Amino acid sequence: MGGVQSLELSPAKGPHKVGCTDIMADHTKQGSFFRLYYPCEISGEVKHPLWIPRYEYCGGLADYLERSKRWCAPVLHLAFGYHEIPVGWDAPFRAAEKYPLIIFSHGLGAFRTVYSAVCIEMASQGFVVAAVEHRDESACTTFFFKSPAEDLQQPIGTTTSTEHPPEGPGSPQTRPPILEEEWLPYRKLDVAEEDFSLRNQQVHLRVEECSRALDLLADINNGKLIKNVLPGDLDLSGMKRVAVMGHSFGGSTAILAVAKDQRFRCAVALDGWMFPLTDDIYSKVLRPVFFVNSQKFQTDDSINKMKRLYSTGNEIKIITIVGSVHQSQTDFTLLTGQLLGMAFETKGSIDPVEGLDITNKASLAFLQRHLGLQKDFDQWDALLEGDGHHVILIK
Repeated sequence: MGGVQSLELSPAKGPHKVGCTDIMADHTKQGSFFRLYYPCEISGEVKHPLWIPRYEYCGGLADYLERSKRWCAPVLHLAFGYHEIPVGWDAPFRAAEKYPLIIFSHGLGAFRTVYSAVCIEMASQGFVVAAVEHRDESACTTFFFKSPAEDLQQPIGTTTSTEHPPEGPGSPQTRPPILEEEWLPYRKLDVAEEDFSLRNQQVHLRVEECSRALDLLADINNGKLIKNVLPGDLDLSGMKRVAVMGHSFGGSTAILAVAKDQRFRCAVALDGWMFPLTDDIYSKVLRPVFFVNSQKFQTDDSINKMKRLYSTGNEIKIITIVGSVHQSQTDFTLLTGQLLGMAFETKGSIDPVEGLDITNKASLAFLQRHLGLQKDFDQWDALLEGDGHHVILIK
């Protein structure tokens, strides 16, 4: 289904090997759920997690795309179900240094693994990245547990992974039977419902979830034992300097997050969706914000909204990657061939790997500048000024 292109996630280019695990603390809908990418130590056999961790996400994507689950979910599973993420599942955390933290927020209709290429690259460059799976009903689907978990007294570090769950009748349980799994589908707009009202409500819930993930990681960092409902093994020895990053709806989430939570020192908005934000955002003094836009998605109105953030003296940078489309900053741009790429507009005229490379390098340069990192990411500072192939600075 992919044409002649090699359909896989690009290997990380940084000096660190990358591990990942899932964390769900507080099993309820109000709890925190995210995929964590981090520098790791790898020796011996490595287990790679599936890119789509559960078949239910195929059904969720079908619903979001307004296609029949009966045929679309199996097609999506056939197209993407075999892909693995090139990281070490539950690999030991590399505790040799303190790492800056990025909280990552996904876009509308996505879920926690859809931005693995960006998250892996950030982790390989020495970041810990928490990719939140939002429960505001903007994910294509997600899940939580309805039943109490009084018997889950173990801290993070339990049994086996849920990334390759057994399927079929009679399959053994991968979780304690006391927990009843509940799937939360994407919320479609009601006929009489106002789009802005729903999205604005959701973006505030998303910011709360980003702050909650930061709270949890701060607790882990401070030595608190956290009950992880999902199996996994993790030990964080130290973190410093926090940024928030996101794509599309996640981009607007990142902007609002730096306005509401002063622990976030800067924000990177990948093709940020400005629609859910209210006008009072333009009167706030924000931490630095970096907009990395595609050429196809943004309108004159949305660009003008980004420029309005200059009015209060905020440090704002806006660049456009020429030849890119909205999905160019997601994994779909790498994992779809020509047929699916045309059908779902996941590819622009720019080479997908090159487009993501520009996104990552520009983001790293911005993060070094505003997190005070002693790295060599300043070698890509020119991208922040629109100096480079396929890059335009918006003034």
